[in-house]
Amino acid sequence: MKRILYSLLLIVGTCLFSSCADYLDVDKYFYDQVSLDSAFSKRVYVDGWLSSAYSVMDYIGEFSEPFRWAADDLYHPDMKEYHEGNYSADNQFSDSNQNESRLWKYYEGIRKASTFVNNVDLCPELTMDEKTDMKGQARFLRAYCYWALMRVYGPVPLIPLEGLDVNLSYEELSLPREHFDVLVDFVDKELMEAARSLPTKRTVNNLGRPTRGAALGLRSRVLLFAASPLFNGNTDLFDVKDCYGNLLIAQEYDESKWARAAAAARDVIELAKSADLYELYTIAPKATTLEWERPPYNDEYSNKTYPDGWADVDPLLSYKSIFDGTILGSKNRELIYTRTRNGHTCIDNWNKQLMPKTLSGKNRLAVTLKMVNAYAMNDGRSITEAAVTGDYVTEGFTTQAYAATNPFLPVNVSLMYNNREPRFYASIGYCGSIWEASSSSETLYRNSQVFYYRGLNDGKQGFKEDCPITGITVKKYYNAEDSRTTGGYQVDKTEMTIRYGEILLNYAEALNELTEGQVYHVTNYMGEDVTIQRDAGEMRYAIKRIRMRAGVPDYSNETYNNQSDFRVKLKRERQVELFAENSMRYFDLLRWKDALQEENQLLQGCDINISDDQTRVADFYKPTIITTVHKMFEQRMYLWPFPTYELKRNVNMTQNPGW
Repeated sequence: MKRILYSLLLIVGTCLFSSCADYLDVDKYFYDQVSLDSAFSKRVYVDGWLSSAYSVMDYIGEFSEPFRWAADDLYHPDMKEYHEGNYSADNQFSDSNQNESRLWKYYEGIRKASTFVNNVDLCPELTMDEKTDMKGQARFLRAYCYWALMRVYGPVPLIPLEGLDVNLSYEELSLPREHFDVLVDFVDKELMEAARSLPTKRTVNNLGRPTRGAALGLRSRVLLFAASPLFNGNTDLFDVKDCYGNLLIAQEYDESKWARAAAAARDVIELAKSADLYELYTIAPKATTLEWERPPYNDEYSNKTYPDGWADVDPLLSYKSIFDGTILGSKNRELIYTRTRNGHTCIDNWNKQLMPKTLSGKNRLAVTLKMVNAYAMNDGRSITEAAVTGDYVTEGFTTQAYAATNPFLPVNVSLMYNNREPRFYASIGYCGSIWEASSSSETLYRNSQVFYYRGLNDGKQGFKEDCPITGITVKKYYNAEDSRTTGGYQVDKTEMTIRYGEILLNYAEALNELTEGQVYHVTNYMGEDVTIQRDAGEMRYAIKRIRMRAGVPDYSNETYNNQSDFRVKLKRERQVELFAENSMRYFDLLRWKDALQEENQLLQGCDINISDDQTRVADFYKPTIITTVHKMFEQRMYLWPFPTYELKRNVNMTQNPGW
């Protein structure tokens, strides 16, 4: 075959999305030096090429800035500009070593994956089963790259699978944006093909390679996004057009998109059942667990086993263990897909940012009061409902540690954090929480009770806000062994890139949006016709599992049968269950078109200007507006701006409205 650099096959670097220098750097890309015949002639070269395609996962990482810290649940000072809307087509996040948007790195992944799919059959050293599996992996990566672009920019260019003729003119090589629904159909088709090609399980050494469930799980996420208000009949985006003036987002609402999303989630659920693959992870209560450490007694759930009740579930440990490294990813039935090395790195960085200075952490990641207030009481009532009966209070402090009246709180902690649902204690680092740091070689740092009062080691000192700006932080990824002090270490964690809990929530949400009595016929990933309709029983099947694992009562029949009420509760359930995961909150607010309201609310927390003076300490917990941050979200921010330098490279690219 004619010697052609693979960097020129799909996206010509000089003309489309990336600089020529990057793609022709032979020191950086070994395979740019060989012909396709040679590159796919041996197994070792093929393995190398596929591994190179996986490198895009560095950028795909769901925890990547700014999205992980840009929503209304978290705040990080490094992301202040994004919270305040101070970004533009000329000022976005980019690689530190080059003026190139990270997001456009995904087209490099698309290029590598497409070249692989088109040429892997040339390798004589691979069996047909191996080629099928590898093609499935490459298709998964290609689909994930497109998804990463679509959720941020909306309609983007769709690259021809057969590549581009390098003899074409500059203008001919510049591709216009594609209609959003066309992109969704392409990704859907890719992931169905990948699912049919991939195995249901991987060995421990290949945990980061996608499986059938991973392809179907990603498909569920993509189709739910496409069915949501942002891209389903959103007339606010009437002016998103290509260079020829064609509309790129359908202006008419199509309910069948929700049916399609529901069917995609059900494909995962049916796979989980038929192959005994996935279920929410649960841990049984220890024999030493005291009665008051259990969820409040409930006639319907306390004496039944999961998923009908929580008799055999420790809600706190069951939820926290899947994030803090207690359970290995290979042993966790809830895990559908994870990035391995890169996932560990991201979570380690989270821990570095959230851990207090006392344990040599950065002490900078803050949780908003809005997020704290989203957690229910231990009996499932909201804090507003509990306040009416006097069961939620904002004044007073615990007088002893872990007593019957405050089973999960140490001493001197505000009672506003008392009797909350288990997911709260698994996720939130409130003022006065204990940081065990058992790996520390110095007893001084073990079991530290950390307070964020002004003047203390972990609080505001002088005018420097070197602390969680709200007086509250995250503990979801913190393990009791973690310490950054001398002799300490951090337990390896598994990034829950796609997990079964998300799929259950996707399924319930999509079903709820269907008109009662309306039946849809949808083709599943195996090409079979399936019927989809709003079904309260199916919705309960999904949500009850989430609620029982969390140790809180299921929704009432009235809620399941009321579309509006269920929608409100479902949004709250996602906010709590998926807190600080995969940038979920940020993209949920976008796809629901709720960001204009939710992201424009004032950032609130505790008053970090209050010291531990006993005469004033109660004032620390009064809801306080963070005046140093001016949150702002505009209509145009539902779609991110294409970088100016990319528009200059591609003359047929059109900018998103308002930028």
